[in-house]
Amino acid sequence: MERPHTVLRVSLHHPVPDPTTFTLVPPRLQHDISPLLVGRGPEAHLRLQLPHLSRRHLSLEPYLEKGGSLLTFSLKALSRKGCVWVNGLTLRFLEQVPLSVVNRVAFSGVQMVVHVEGGTSLEAFVCFFHLSPSPLIYRLQAEETDEWEGVPQEQPPPGPGPQAPGPLGFLHGPSQPSPGGATEIQLQREPRDRELC
Repeated sequence: MERPHTVLRVSLHHPVPDPTTFTLVPPRLQHDISPLLVGRGPEAHLRLQLPHLSRRHLSLEPYLEKGGSLLTFSLKALSRKGCVWVNGLTLRFLEQVPLSVVNRVAFSGVQMVVHVEGGTSLEAFVCFFHLSPSPLIYRLQAEETDEWEGVPQEQPPPGPGPQAPGPLGFLHGPSQPSPGGATEIQLQREPRDRELC
């Protein structure tokens, strides 16, 4: 009896309309348990046609946790010149982070949301790709230069202990009222790639 594959549902968006950006993205891709490469090079499994993207920009890496029975995934940054933003963290060359069920990723102007649906097969996994005409990650401005403005970052309430992340992974606690009674939201600027790398 065939065991069901783990499924990654990957949505992609780029703010600059260019029909060639996603021309090489397949609707479905079955992959063995080696790392799935994302980049513009011919060896990339998910090829995106963007001039600022590295040939091997990042990888989705399946692994089996000790004592686990399902594939788990991490995302690894492979670009020396560009960074990758994952669920609020900025990854530099060879840094990696484990993925959760829903993951928000940004790199070279691309917005990507990865939903992981567990399966029992340990030999392969399947990716379904969806191209979104609308932004996937809430930001007030997204530019091709990787300058991201306006990530809503609410102030944590005063008190001891760290705050748990909100449903989007980057909102914390209630916002602080301004003297006029309106709610103020502080904006956090994500650093440019060239400032970090």
